[in-house]
Formats: sequence, C-alpha cells, structure tokens
Amino acid sequence: MLEEAGEVLENMLKASCLPLGFIVFLPAVLLLVAPPLPAADAAHEFTVYRMQQYDLQGQPYGTRNAVLNTEARTADADVLSRRCVLMRLLDFSYERYQRALRQSGRLTGLGGEDLPTIVIVAHYDAFGVAPWLSHGADSNGSGISVLLELARLFSRLYTYKRTHAAYNLLFFASGGGKFNYQGTKRWLEDNLDHTDSSLLQDNVAFVLCLDTVGRGDSLHLHVSKPPREGTLQHAFLRELEMVAAHQFPELRFSMVHKKVNLAEDILAWEHERFAIRRLPAFTLSHLESHRDGQRSSIMDVRSRVDSKTLTRNTRLIAEALTRVIYNLTEKGTPADMPVFTEQMQIQQEQLDSVMDWLTTQPRAAQLVHKDGTLLSTLEHYLGRYLKEVKQHHIKADKRDPEFVFYDQLKQVMNAYRVKPAIFDLLLAVCIGAYLGMAYTAVQHFDLLYRTVQRLLLKAKTQ
Repeated sequence: MLEEAGEVLENMLKASCLPLGFIVFLPAVLLLVAPPLPAADAAHEFTVYRMQQYDLQGQPYGTRNAVLNTEARTADADVLSRRCVLMRLLDFSYERYQRALRQSGRLTGLGGEDLPTIVIVAHYDAFGVAPWLSHGADSNGSGISVLLELARLFSRLYTYKRTHAAYNLLFFASGGGKFNYQGTKRWLEDNLDHTDSSLLQDNVAFVLCLDTVGRGDSLHLHVSKPPREGTLQHAFLRELEMVAAHQFPELRFSMVHKKVNLAEDILAWEHERFAIRRLPAFTLSHLESHRDGQRSSIMDVRSRVDSKTLTRNTRLIAEALTRVIYNLTEKGTPADMPVFTEQMQIQQEQLDSVMDWLTTQPRAAQLVHKDGTLLSTLEHYLGRYLKEVKQHHIKADKRDPEFVFYDQLKQVMNAYRVKPAIFDLLLAVCIGAYLGMAYTAVQHFDLLYRTVQRLLLKAKTQ
C-alpha cells in the first residue's frame, strides 16, 4: 500500500501538483530545519571567577572542584532551589540576595638605633568569596592609604633636626593579612629570631595596626591587654580620646578588649601577632568585631569608602601620634589646637588617588606577585619619603607548608539556552500526530481526492 501511495505522490508531482506537495512536506521540513531561537541567543560565552580555595596550616578551605555543569535560571524564575542563578551584576542587590535564599621602611629619630621604635602596620591584601573580585576598598585599602599618608607627613617633620622626634618610626605594609597574617608572622620571625640587630629586638614603644578605617562615625582601639597607666601605649590611648573629643565631637571613640585566643585557627586582629611575641600592640578600626562581614566582602568597592571620613580618621591618628612623640600635652598644647595645618595638612586628594589606584585591581593574596605592579609601586611610593625601604618575600615550606594557593581563578564558561524536557515530549506528540495524519491521508487518498473534488465543484456552482 505504501508503494501505491508513493506512486500516487510521484504522479501528483509529475502532474505539477506542487502546492499539494508543499502541504505534505513543508511542515516537516520547517520543524526540522528552523531553529526555535536565533543562534546568537542560544549560546553565550562569558568570564567566571572561581571561589576561594586554599590550605592554611594544614586545614583545607573551599572546594577542589572547579568544574561547573548545571542548570541555570534567571533571578525572576519561580523556583531557584538547587539551581544556579544567572543575573547581571548591576541587577544584584542585598535585598535580592536575601530573597533568593609586605614591605617596610623607617624614619630614624635623633639617636638612631637606641631610641624606642613605633611601628605602624597595615596589610594590603583583600579577601572575598572570589579572589578576582576582591578589591578590599575599606578592608584594607583604607589602612594602606592612611599608612602612606602618615609616612608622607612624618617624613617632612623628620627632614629637619629641630623637628626630629625622639622615636624611630617604622612603617610596615604586610601581605597575607587575610590568611592569618602570614606576612607579619614571617617578618617577626626574621627580625626577632634570626637577626642580631633589629629595631624590633629590644625597644618597641608600641605597634599601631590599621584595619578598615574608611567609613562610619566610630573608631575602636582593639587591644589584647589594656595598656597600663604611665606607659606610652596608655598615653597614645589618652591622646586619641582627647583629640576625638575636642576636634571631632561627632566621632565615637572607644577601646575594645579581647584576649588572644590561641585555640582559634585564625587570629582576630593583626595586633595579636605582635602580642604573641610580647610586643605592645593594638588595632584601630571602625569595626567593633573582627567577625564583621565587611572584612571579607566582594561588595567592598571604592564607593564604600567615604573620603571625608577617611581624611578625618587620618587626621585623628596623625594628631594623636604627633602629640605623643613630641609630648605636646605635657608642654601645654591645648587639645583643640590642630597640629597639621596649612602646608602640613592632610591631603584628601592624595588619599583619594591612592584609594582609586588600590581599588582598580583585585588584591587577593593569590594574585599579588613579588614582581607585580602593586608591590613595585608601593616600594617606589615609600622610597620617596622613607629610608631603608626593603621588600621581604616569604615562601611556603615545601615539606610542611602553612599555606597553599591554587590557580584557575578566572575561567571562561559556556552557557547554552535549551528547551525544557517536556518540550521534547510535546514535539514528539506533534510529529506523531502529523505523521499519523499523513499516513491516514495516503491510505485513503481516493476518498480524500473525491472529497476535495466535491468541495471544489460545490464552490464553483455557488
């Protein structure tokens, strides 16, 4: 019977029944050839960023699986559970998220090595769920910006003998701050355990660590042990309180006491590294707790840092530090009299330019290399104002490494737009129905032909 149907169709085509041939074959050809979507909309290629993965002190963090093959949906989809949500970064917001679920340099005081040393520390690296998106504007770009501005200001005071202070100032820009302060740890080991002559050996007045000081109306001095009265640490705390109360009344200043917990895998603040080595140290930050999520957020971008607040906090630190090392309070200088004025004032434009430069590049520790532009620029900047600027490089132990980093942090992903599984079932039903109709028409072609002929004759008679 199929052979007879084939002969009938062949005769139809030979008899120039072309429209009828189109009716039979064209729908099938269109279903098979025509794509459901334009080719440009069906496949996409874009950059993806791997999340944090590292080993620290033998403890693995993150996943070793960097392969992703999953179903993706837009944020407007009704069901998002166990799905990869795909959306533009500009459309991302906290509300939508809630709904869906080292280098160092110093200034030498009169008397050189015998004078007490004040160490100013800030780590330059950033941390976030994706290293390539970790810019760390407030944490800790603001700390590095303040450190560089303090180096510039005090270099001018230490240029002339009559404005020399009786203290050495040591500036330390550390690396690995987000990985249990590994850069600070190694630097302390090199200077305290393996060096006979070091400014850290015998006479450290105190260590001031700067961490996240770029916004907010409060500042907290985090200490592991409250400073005793009569010490230089206590004098610095008192000067901070006095300057804040008289020159910046809108600022809330307080001291936060937290003991060093050696049972924890990760230290809370950078000053705890110095406290473990019995060096008096504290950390200045606008964050009240080290557990604040702002310290490890990829949303910590340049716009999160307020330039006026950063300038105010820099002034507060510079004023208090100057009053301590020059003993201005004991000499009768009023607390409401600013020291840095006119040509010696803090330059907001300088702070802004440093912040802009720091936040133009991701500063995750995995991405900072010893020959990179970040470290070379930091060294060049510090070298303009400080003496004996040196880089200190650290490497993980080959046999028992304290930290291990992994690569493939930035890859290209391919995404394809496909129809759901039910579409294949529906398409199969439609094709089956079409073939069934075609088969029925071929089987009863004589009946179909007579029916069409009668309809045409009826139409002509009317």
